[in-house]
Amino acid sequence: MKVNDEAREKLLNEVTDLTESELNWKSSEDKWSVGQVLEHLYLMEGGIVKTIQTQLSKGKPHVTPDKPIERTVDRSTKVEVPDFARPGDAFYTLEQLKEKLESSHNGLKQIETMVPEDQLAAKSFPHPVFGDMNLAQYIPFVGYHELRHIDQIKEVKESMIAKK
Repeated sequence: MKVNDEAREKLLNEVTDLTESELNWKSSEDKWSVGQVLEHLYLMEGGIVKTIQTQLSKGKPHVTPDKPIERTVDRSTKVEVPDFARPGDAFYTLEQLKEKLESSHNGLKQIETMVPEDQLAAKSFPHPVFGDMNLAQYIPFVGYHELRHIDQIKEVKESMIAKK
């Protein structure tokens, strides 16, 4: 969970001073606001927690080699957002989003703490980019995914400054 905790700290530092107006600002209709990025991260992390839990209880053993999940931070490759992780158009407050992110993060920490790594490594689930990926790798994947979106948040903030 080291990469996850470090990513979360960077994420919160990046957004902590934003007003509600800035949090919900979009450079265009087809771009996400910072709030939508945060909601996406919450939905993705929570979805991965549920997937890991389901696969642990119902999935068949399927060992797969480790994937280069560190490449997740490379934003030159566009990835289609799965429906379950697509943010809505609600008006966000930072406190609401922080609570959601803390909840999903705690769920992932609980899995990492309670489930032996060999049990996680013994089962896999298909990832849209990496193919079959063992459940143990999904935990740090969340951290790398978050780092990817921190760069997106920085771009949104730069656009906001440029338009002022």
